[in-house]
Amino acid sequence: MKQRIYLDNAATTSLEPEVLDAMMPYLTTHFGNPSSIYSYGRESRMAIENARKSVAKILNAHPAEIFFTSGGTESSNTAITGAVRFLGCKHIISSVIEHHATTHTVEHLHKTGEAKLSYVNVLPNGHIDLEHLESLLAESEEKCLVTLMHANNEIGNMIDLHTVGNICKQYHAIFHSDTVQTVGHFPFDLRNTPVHFITGAGHKFHGPKGAGMLYINENVKIEPFVHGGSQERNMRAGTENLYGIVGFAKALELATKHYEEDSIYIKDLKNYMMETLKTHIPEVGFNGDPLGESLYAVLSVSLPKTEMSEMLLFNLDINGICASGGSACTSGADQGSHVIRAINNDPNRVTIRFSFSKHNTTEEIDTVVEQLKKMI
Repeated sequence: MKQRIYLDNAATTSLEPEVLDAMMPYLTTHFGNPSSIYSYGRESRMAIENARKSVAKILNAHPAEIFFTSGGTESSNTAITGAVRFLGCKHIISSVIEHHATTHTVEHLHKTGEAKLSYVNVLPNGHIDLEHLESLLAESEEKCLVTLMHANNEIGNMIDLHTVGNICKQYHAIFHSDTVQTVGHFPFDLRNTPVHFITGAGHKFHGPKGAGMLYINENVKIEPFVHGGSQERNMRAGTENLYGIVGFAKALELATKHYEEDSIYIKDLKNYMMETLKTHIPEVGFNGDPLGESLYAVLSVSLPKTEMSEMLLFNLDINGICASGGSACTSGADQGSHVIRAINNDPNRVTIRFSFSKHNTTEEIDTVVEQLKKMI
């Protein structure tokens, strides 16, 4: 069987061997329930609290502000719903290019009549129109929740958390940012960032699936989304995902330790792919702002539609190449991408997203471009 080329790291990443090593004891000998008071339970409790301290230290937050969840979707649901129900936000301002974890949550709250919903304009290059955001906040009669993602999972465009946070502060708005694509990929300094909620998912940075986090700034208090036990300091009921939490913290520690070299290497791969594509496929285009404020691991490529290119992902897959059409979270139901529709709704072009990790090579990119050339 030929070697697979995996270029869908924004969907999920491979588990680092060191992360698995850190998790193994909690899958085998240290299996106690963290809520039990005997030594087996105390061992588990200690592992979770050490993970919390480690994550808090890396993000420069207080351990009491870090809550472990099942991933980014649960974290965003908890923060957005909490802001509406317990922080008095009766007006949500979001964008049409958010991840569905946000979009579907805000639409649900709007539909149930719990909050008014406004969308901030998206500029043709995929960036958020900050002047429009400011005017929406200025005009609002209700307290607002602003929910805008840090880096878009399909096109890679990034907002500046400080700029947006300061605009929110000026209008006493609550600010939630879906940072699933950036936690583990960028340094954070939450004590000095004007944001109330951020999210993370271990599987985006070589950690386990099913383990995530929610940062809740100590100045805001919300109630749980999931009810039952008193786990996670009464914020999330249910027996903790012990080995997942240990793996999340270890993956974040490794990602942070190697951030400098990894980010430079991955960014070079992205630039190399852009240049190689331009050389071999002159009609190629790129969605978003790939050379500007953009996530170094994501490249959204726009190609002319041909008989072959309509089956692009399928043909790449046959050749052992993994990439995604829009966002992987909906790859089963191919209705096209809501993000691409919002910024570049050209029926004569197809979009394919390549997302890179430190394990990819320029040789792999050469192979992929060679295959694309045959198909276009």
